[in-house]
Amino acid sequence: MSTSLGLIDVGSICYAVYLTYKQGGVASDRYASSLIFVLLLSFVGIILGLIGKAESEKFYFFAYLGMVLNILAVCMISGVLYAGAYGL
Repeated sequence: MSTSLGLIDVGSICYAVYLTYKQGGVASDRYASSLIFVLLLSFVGIILGLIGKAESEKFYFFAYLGMVLNILAVCMISGVLYAGAYGL
């Protein structure tokens, strides 16, 4: 589940950035609200990855992959916020 959320999060961020680029850099409120929702999903995905890692004698690849994707999503949203705040 953590990996699925991570893939959805990263895909949603890339799509929102692409649509903003197509509009000449003007982001609508819909994109901002969807990124806030994606940020919440990223935190849920990180928690699910940690829960998956805590189980003993399991295959941990997807738990690690999910945590990496969700942390990547949080970093991407932080970069978008930084670029928006400082006009990059």
